[in-house]
Amino acid sequence: MRDLQVIADRVEIEALRGEHVDAAMVGDYDRFASLFTEDAVWRIPPADIEFTGRKEIRAGIERLQDAWEFWVQNVHPGTIHLEGDTATGRESIFELGRQRDGRSVVMYGLFHDRYQRTPDGWKFAERVLDPRYLDTTALTGSTHVTWNAADPEAGNTSLAEGAR
Repeated sequence: MRDLQVIADRVEIEALRGEHVDAAMVGDYDRFASLFTEDAVWRIPPADIEFTGRKEIRAGIERLQDAWEFWVQNVHPGTIHLEGDTATGRESIFELGRQRDGRSVVMYGLFHDRYQRTPDGWKFAERVLDPRYLDTTALTGSTHVTWNAADPEAGNTSLAEGAR
């Protein structure tokens, strides 16, 4: 039975990490905060950001997200080390976006995590963002995406023709 519990724990932690990205991307700040323990800490050291507890985390994610014109985050599974009702882990991250003040960000990094089993399932006890690469070159794309495969200027005609 122990092996099945280990598998279940790992699946639940991966689901927790997936919920973290999804809640942030869609602006569900209540769900985002609910993924943390009541006394959790969420840190972004290079930006001198630290939020402690769900209330601060909830307010902090909303304030941070309001600064972005657009923001996209992708994560890639990393490590999980189970230790009974606690665990540690790491997850690779890629994000890009443009802030409302015009600053752009392309960042690769790691999340360093501590997890806690609670009556409501696994939660983050601590999540720390560790950027490893940062590029602030202006992003020239647009958030107003249109897809007109018939428009030769769009450069999509071969894709549209191949899909027929």
